[in-house]
Amino acid sequence: MSCDVGLYGLAVMGQNFALNMASHGFRVCVGNRSPSKVELALSRAREEGDLPLYGSSDVEDFVRQLIKPRRVIILVQAGRPVDDTIALLTRYMEAGDVIIDGGNEWFQNTLRRSRELEGKGLHFVGMGISGGEEGARNGPCLMPGCTRAAYDIVEPILSKCAARVNDGPCSGYVGPVGSGNYVKMVHNGIEYGDMQLIGEVYDIMRTVLGLSNDEMAIIFDGWNGSELESYLIEITSKILSKRDDLTGEGHVVDYVLDKTGMKGTGRWTIQEAAERSVAAPTMAASLDARYISARKDERVRASTILRGPEMTSAEIPVHRGQMLDDLKSALYAAKVCSYAQGLGIIKSCSEDMNWNVSLSECARLWKGGCIIRAALLQKIQDALARDPKLPNLLLDPVIAAEMNERAAAWRRVIVVAIGYGVSTPALSGSLNYFDSYRRASLPANLTQAQRDFFGGHTYERTDRDGVFHTAWTDAHKSIGDITERKAGEI
Repeated sequence: MSCDVGLYGLAVMGQNFALNMASHGFRVCVGNRSPSKVELALSRAREEGDLPLYGSSDVEDFVRQLIKPRRVIILVQAGRPVDDTIALLTRYMEAGDVIIDGGNEWFQNTLRRSRELEGKGLHFVGMGISGGEEGARNGPCLMPGCTRAAYDIVEPILSKCAARVNDGPCSGYVGPVGSGNYVKMVHNGIEYGDMQLIGEVYDIMRTVLGLSNDEMAIIFDGWNGSELESYLIEITSKILSKRDDLTGEGHVVDYVLDKTGMKGTGRWTIQEAAERSVAAPTMAASLDARYISARKDERVRASTILRGPEMTSAEIPVHRGQMLDDLKSALYAAKVCSYAQGLGIIKSCSEDMNWNVSLSECARLWKGGCIIRAALLQKIQDALARDPKLPNLLLDPVIAAEMNERAAAWRRVIVVAIGYGVSTPALSGSLNYFDSYRRASLPANLTQAQRDFFGGHTYERTDRDGVFHTAWTDAHKSIGDITERKAGEI
């Protein structure tokens, strides 16, 4: 009984986070179903400076090596493997011990596990971890959701091992059980949107402007020193400049098959947006783009049958310098909309679940260590600090001014992309979100009138209070108590 914390599950993320904790002076016991991975982790610990990492022979030995109250982090595949691992560990754990699930788990599973373990006197923490393999080793963004009592037990480790920014560690109390997984899920949804937006800008650069990979790499590198500074912009530059070491010809990116994989968190985010009645067109578009990308064979066949506009620079003239400036502005504005949508989903669920999640704190946590870390997050944090009850990020005066300033450039990009037949679902989705949200009047009046016409769903009026129904034609009859027609609406 000498180790400060245990980590069970030694895939790359698990190994790296165990070494991270050991690098910060914590004595870490590691365990895994496969003993070979335990040996690999111990070997890495020796190679990286004789770090205080200790192996275990089995689950019972693993638990017995931990000081009380025991703190165990599990990093295994989400779903059934988490339940199986918890069942193994809890045979030997005692009341007051803490289990921290650091995987990308569906938040309802976390709520269920917490209830089950509460009956045994065990604390359960659902903790989102972002930063990939590098972040896990050198400082990730950590988003724990749990009781305050559980957080107090694990906080010294999390705060010390997380990434750090100007105002502290990228870890903090997110809210009750489930909230940490939820915030991480939405983080991943924003990540989907951000990646798709960058991909669309890249597509316009190569298709419309005819830029080379090296030219684009230089542009993205320059953008990373501007308002667009972010991890994803940084790695985009590095990816575009990487030469192919297998063939010795060209760049790696040109050999990568255009089929995007996914693990499910983006889909969950869109499901939750629908469940909470929150518009999320940027993230939805990015998810749809991944679905379409997976149909590679169909797209190849379609390319021989379906025709694009076949425009030329003579028909739609494009000035390179102006277009690059416009792309920069469009990308920034579209990213703001994506964040606004994600924060709106968190806000809605937090209110429904009574979690009291601070959106400003979410922005602060995301500033370092995670995949969506970006300079923009400081502005978002400041906006939400100015008004914690801000209904939507776009209503902040500073953010609104930036959006208004970039709107014309944004529109020019979309017009050119449409003219050249370059699909921009996320850039367009963000612009449509902006245009819908900024309008005091939408055509929803006609939609509601149609609902009343064919289904007697009633409507409200602009000139007086109450609920109304119209007999639109002689065929329409009385529907009785019209107030009952509102029942069941979401």
